[in-house]
Amino acid sequence: MQAHPGKSLWRWLRRRFIGTSSQPSELAQAKALISAVDRGGIPLNPARVNAIARALGLEVSRKAAVEETIERIRAALIRAG
Repeated sequence: MQAHPGKSLWRWLRRRFIGTSSQPSELAQAKALISAVDRGGIPLNPARVNAIARALGLEVSRKAAVEETIERIRAALIRAG
């Protein structure tokens, strides 16, 4: 069963003009990453970790160790409150 075309148009208009997005904010992504690491998870995609760090405004080298970047993200979250 397909969604009503008017509903998808309304969702698109709302995201476009009101700013509601289905994507989590930069802070929410960073918090989720740190939470997963604290629970014992291992980030499998260093590029994703770097993208989260860059979204927070951190400069990250592609050659930086993932662990170092995670600690920088953690520090940025503490600074953000």
